[in-house]
Amino acid sequence: MHTPVFVLGSRSPARLRILQAAGVQPLVRVSDVDEDAVLAALPAGTDPADAVTALARAKAEAIAALPDVAALAGHVAAPAGADAPRPVVVIGCDSMLSLDGALLGKPHTAERALAQWQSMRGGQATLLTGHHLIRLDTAPPRTAAGASGTTIRFADVPDTVIERYVATGEPLQVAGAFTLDGLGGWLIDGIDGDPSSVIGIGLPLVRSLVERVGLQIADFWTG
Repeated sequence: MHTPVFVLGSRSPARLRILQAAGVQPLVRVSDVDEDAVLAALPAGTDPADAVTALARAKAEAIAALPDVAALAGHVAAPAGADAPRPVVVIGCDSMLSLDGALLGKPHTAERALAQWQSMRGGQATLLTGHHLIRLDTAPPRTAAGASGTTIRFADVPDTVIERYVATGEPLQVAGAFTLDGLGGWLIDGIDGDPSSVIGIGLPLVRSLVERVGLQIADFWTG
């Protein structure tokens, strides 16, 4: 069997670090999915977990359609006696914070990050991460999807600390305006759930999705 390929459809360095630390060296590709358009197309009242999973699916499908990614699996309909095509999986992920019934993504601006932290401090919210996996070397491609939710308990920090955190720029480009594995970790009192999913990609869920498409996560370990 050819060496399996794991394609990460994300530019997130945190997701890449998690996979590398867990023995998987992925091929990284980035989609140009319009996240706002995907969310706007969802029916009113869509469950937040379904919303982040829909975003993850859009990203995974966009990456799977790239010519160089599709070519990795070779010819699915191989002639008799030929080597089987290499296993190739693509995963898309998306994270958002569910706070008081609202879904919050990346704040992008210091003003939004500051206001969000002032509303979060001393309370708790649920960080949702949607995952969508596509196995390309089967006909038709096999898919599996799911979402993980982790409760985040935020420290009751003063405005001066929030302002200094926002000034670092770290919370502007991350879902929920915080990190668990960076400066934001100082401002988290605790979590209930999977820490890897908070950072961006849930290892337990990914393992389950890989199994659901007929493979084992150990197939992708690189020593």
